[in-house]
Amino acid sequence: MTVGDQQGTVVGGKSFAAVAINCAAKAGEWIKSKLGNYEKLDIKYSAHDLVTEVDKGSETLIKRLVLTHFPHHSFLGEEGVEPGPEASARALEELSDAEYLWIVDPIDGTTNFVHGFPFFVVSIALAHKGEVILGVVYDPMRDELFIAEKGKGAYVHGKRMSVSGEDTLKTSLIATGFPADAEFALPLNMKGLQAMAPQVRNIRSGGSAALHMAYVAAGRLSGFWEIGLNSWDLAAGALLVQESGGIVTDTLGGAYSLGVRHVVASNGKVHKPFLEALANAEAVQ
Repeated sequence: MTVGDQQGTVVGGKSFAAVAINCAAKAGEWIKSKLGNYEKLDIKYSAHDLVTEVDKGSETLIKRLVLTHFPHHSFLGEEGVEPGPEASARALEELSDAEYLWIVDPIDGTTNFVHGFPFFVVSIALAHKGEVILGVVYDPMRDELFIAEKGKGAYVHGKRMSVSGEDTLKTSLIATGFPADAEFALPLNMKGLQAMAPQVRNIRSGGSAALHMAYVAAGRLSGFWEIGLNSWDLAAGALLVQESGGIVTDTLGGAYSLGVRHVVASNGKVHKPFLEALANAEAVQ
């Protein structure tokens, strides 16, 4: 994917898309160079919620680059927010009036990164007055850059993406995750997993919500759901899915917004039975 393939709104001579691509590429290169070579591992919200100096370094790099080009924009990064769902919601609320808000997960899939499991990404989104207008998800291990601009479609390797064609759950490959919140989100997600597994072709759990969403957009997955995510996990991926012809809602079927934490994304054709299956299992919130 080259910057010339996609041009976003231009401010001060630099397009939003060009800056996002540059940030993702530089951060991805830094992360890849540190694979198996991080120095310090800390626990955040739970024993399943990890952070390294590489996460923090990636976020710092992205923030500096973004604010160099767009000094008046606002920035919401995972590592700048206290752990836990309440702090995440509060941080988003405090920035709700921002005209332009960059929403960044510097490594989505930190546990994978820590273990050397090659399924993690840099996720960068830009929202204008609360609506996501640009999403970039970059997988440095496969050198795959997924990008979407509002109203302009979604692309990987410079080629237009479209969601898969499955029209039944039984022919669908679905993904989910195992939330760090063992008290609330994990039990709810496990109920959904138990209900969905017999109804679909198979289920995958790669450990990166942003990359799962990108795979829905690219037609590699029929759908994805998870309980207890944050805006930085979902913002870029949600636009990728929507611009590829798919649907993103909360688990109750409500429209996607930055505040959504319990998500269902699909190719659209299986969305209704997907939601119904989760609802019947009382695995929604």
